[in-house]
Amino acid sequence: MSDRPEIVKDRIHALRSDLTASERQLAAVLLKDYPVAGLQSVTRLAAAAGVSTPTVIRMARKLGFEGYPDLQNALREEAAAQIRAPIARREAWTAGGEDGHVLHRFAAAVTANLRMTLDRVDPEEFDRVARLLADPARKVHIAGGRITRSNADYLFNHLQIIRSDVTLLSQSPNVWPQYLLDMGPETVLVLFDIRRYEAELLRLAELARERGAVVVLFTDQWGSPITAVAGHVFNAPVEAPSSWDSTVAIMLLVEALIAEVQAARWDTARDRIEALERMFSATKLFRS
Repeated sequence: MSDRPEIVKDRIHALRSDLTASERQLAAVLLKDYPVAGLQSVTRLAAAAGVSTPTVIRMARKLGFEGYPDLQNALREEAAAQIRAPIARREAWTAGGEDGHVLHRFAAAVTANLRMTLDRVDPEEFDRVARLLADPARKVHIAGGRITRSNADYLFNHLQIIRSDVTLLSQSPNVWPQYLLDMGPETVLVLFDIRRYEAELLRLAELARERGAVVVLFTDQWGSPITAVAGHVFNAPVEAPSSWDSTVAIMLLVEALIAEVQAARWDTARDRIEALERMFSATKLFRS
């Protein structure tokens, strides 16, 4: 199961520079409502994109498929994978047998995730997000879902040491409107949302965007619905030989961002870290 089929979205991005103007127009429609847009009939998709049906068929072949039905089958498989429940995920991984120790199989899957993440991340986009998080004029709010709460908490713990005005949203969506009150164009809202995407996080992103906040999203290879309203998106594969998804690749991006933000704000970050260490010493929280 380590040899995973390439995501259609990745094929589109990889061939973006080779697409004609009409094909780029079609690609924009496919990516805007991915993967659902590609599940409609060829004539409806062509009409939605304002292109001809031969353009849709030609682009499907350019993406490596025999035709549009073949492309649709790939998108259906992706859609099914997105909503696959934990038990079904484990069955999918074990269907082909379990060769080798679980530690080695898991390491191979995670290593593949890391490699795919590095292949797809745009260094310039990474730098733009790092500058946003390091900007002292911006307030940072962070939230995660049921599984990704730990990723949000990790980012918060480190950013809060490096800089001020960093807030970790409560786990209860009932109080999120209170955080939204303080959000505006100077706010960066960082969200984590992976497979079995959470409706509350999408609504939070939509409301924050309406108030002018910049939304930064960490999501899986398929892409949370929040992608549609996010200003910056990081996609990282999450599949592993388990009932549960792995967020190791997401953590690679998070830890790299933490390092870059600290470097950008080192003069003030150093003062904060030194002050924190004095507090730790005074409270004898850690052994000397």
